[in-house]
Amino acid sequence: MKTKSISIKTLIGILIVSACLYSNDESTFVRMFNGKDLTGWTALPGGNWEVKNGIIIGSSTAAEERHGMLLSNHQFSDFEVQLEFKALSGNSGFYFRAERVKHAVSLAGFQAEIDARGISAGGLYETLGRGWVAKPSAATKAFKQNQWNKMTVRAVGRHLVIHLNGTKTVELKNDSGRLKGYFGLQLHGKQKMDVAFRNIRIKELK
Repeated sequence: MKTKSISIKTLIGILIVSACLYSNDESTFVRMFNGKDLTGWTALPGGNWEVKNGIIIGSSTAAEERHGMLLSNHQFSDFEVQLEFKALSGNSGFYFRAERVKHAVSLAGFQAEIDARGISAGGLYETLGRGWVAKPSAATKAFKQNQWNKMTVRAVGRHLVIHLNGTKTVELKNDSGRLKGYFGLQLHGKQKMDVAFRNIRIKELK
């Protein structure tokens, strides 16, 4: 009985340790937006970004030629990001692994597409690069017009996956693009823009 008791205790100990290791290894999402202000982000010239009622709101007029960008203060390589967006007017996007450039668009790099009509939402575009890398599959059916939509972007090495409202819209297993860079929220130039973001969370992966 004593031997069995020790064996059981040992097994329980192993399970507890394993659970702790798992819980500390890539399992926790961290908020990138505090719901109060734009701490952790920098607004680049073009358009207007503000926080109202726990929501990041971006707007600009069609007279604005520049892409208004809200840029993360830090760069990231491998990660999974979850965010919610509501696109009421114009073309927006979630930039990742992007670099700052002296250009009217401010950033060069990947963009998980967001648009008010849902036609291109969930696709992958490379600004100042290849252009369309992957047009979205099943995006139109997944998109909720004038409502909150959930987007997930996962990048591990050269494996990229985008989901829109739980539907996989893009998967690339050996992409040749950048492996590290900034995040950015976009206001497309020369368009009337009205877009909102909330619940932006990241899980960095190793």
